[in-house]
Amino acid sequence: MDFVAGAIGGVCGVAVGYPLDTVKVRIQTEPKYTGIWHCVRDTYHRERVWGFYRGLSLPVCTASLVSSVSFGTYRHCLAHICQFRYGSPDAKPAKADITLSGYASGLVRVFLTSPTEVAKVRLQTQTQAQKQQRRLSASGPSAVPSVCPAPPACPEPKYRGPLHCLATVAREEGLRGLYKGSSALLLRDGHSFATYFLSYAILCEQLSPAGHSQPDVLGVLVAGGCAGVLAWAVATPMDVIKSRLQADGQGQRRYRGLLHCMVTSVREEGPRVLFKGLVLNCCRAFPVNMVVFVAYEAVLRLTQGLLT
Repeated sequence: MDFVAGAIGGVCGVAVGYPLDTVKVRIQTEPKYTGIWHCVRDTYHRERVWGFYRGLSLPVCTASLVSSVSFGTYRHCLAHICQFRYGSPDAKPAKADITLSGYASGLVRVFLTSPTEVAKVRLQTQTQAQKQQRRLSASGPSAVPSVCPAPPACPEPKYRGPLHCLATVAREEGLRGLYKGSSALLLRDGHSFATYFLSYAILCEQLSPAGHSQPDVLGVLVAGGCAGVLAWAVATPMDVIKSRLQADGQGQRRYRGLLHCMVTSVREEGPRVLFKGLVLNCCRAFPVNMVVFVAYEAVLRLTQGLLT
C-alpha cells in the first residue's frame, strides 16, 4: 500500500505546486528576472494563466509513478535494513537507517524523473528561448526590412507538448539528451530525499502526543511541510545547475557538463546564483509536502482500518 499511497500523494502535490515550479525554473534559467514577483508579473503579462502550467500534463501523468516508487522504495528499503539489523521489518529504525533508505529512494527516482524533468524545463523555458532566437535572427545580416514581404509572424514553438518535446530531444540529441543534467539530479535527489524522510521521521516523533506512536493530522501537516522546506534547502544549489543543464539545448549550448556549468554560473553571476529560487522553493515546498504527506498517511491509515 506504500506504493498506492505514495502515488496519490504525489499527484496531489503536483497539482498544488506546479505554478510556483514554473516560476522557479524561469528564475533559475533566466538572469533577466530580478525576483519572484518580477517573473510572476512578466509571465502573466505575456502568457496569462496558461504560462504557469506549461508542461503540466507530463508531470501529472508521471507523478503517481514517481511518487509511488519514491515512497515504496523508501519503505521497502527501510524494512529490509531493519530485518537485516534487528531481525524484524517492524523494528524501530535508527536515524542512519532512515537516512540510507531516503538516499536510496532519491537515487532510484532519478532514472524515472530525468526525461520528464528535461521536457518540463524545456517547455517552461520555451518562450524565453524563442525570444532569444528572434533577437539573434533580427540582428543578423539577413534581417533586412525592405526585402520582407510581410511583417514577420511569431515563430512556431519548437515543442508542441511534453510527448513531442521528448521525441524531439531524443531525435536531435539522442538518449543522452533525455538524461541531460542527471548527474546534478542524482546529487540533488540523493541528499534531499535523505533529508526529507529523516526530518519527517524526527518531527513526527516530536509532534506525536504522549502515548501515541503517530501524530495527529495537524502534526502530519507541520512535519510534512517542514520536511519539504528542509529538503529543498539542501537541494536548491544542484537544482539550479540541473535546470540550466536541461534548458541548455535550445539554441547554442553553453555548458560542457556539471562542473563547467557550476563554475561558469558562479563566475558570471556570483555564488548567490546557486541559491536562486531558494525562497520560492521553500514557499512552494511547505504546502506541497503538507498535501503529499497528509494524503499518503490518510491512504495508509484508511487501508489499515479496512484490513483490520
